[in-house]
Amino acid sequence: MCLGIPGKVLEIDKDLIAIVEIGGIKNTVSLQIVPEAKVGDYVVSHAGFAIKMVDEKEALETLALVEEIENG
Repeated sequence: MCLGIPGKVLEIDKDLIAIVEIGGIKNTVSLQIVPEAKVGDYVVSHAGFAIKMVDEKEALETLALVEEIENG
């Protein structure tokens, strides 16, 4: 099972490689599957690829739930 946690796109280079922040951790992911993503958007990534865009409201709700689970 894969748990998709949304991350915020911070930077995008010309080759559609993005820096995405998830819970304070920055990861590099490819935006080839969702090339319409822009800086400030939220994406769900798996295996180094952003696989889905999510709106900010959904992303923030998901991140709040994850934090709640982590903190018991």
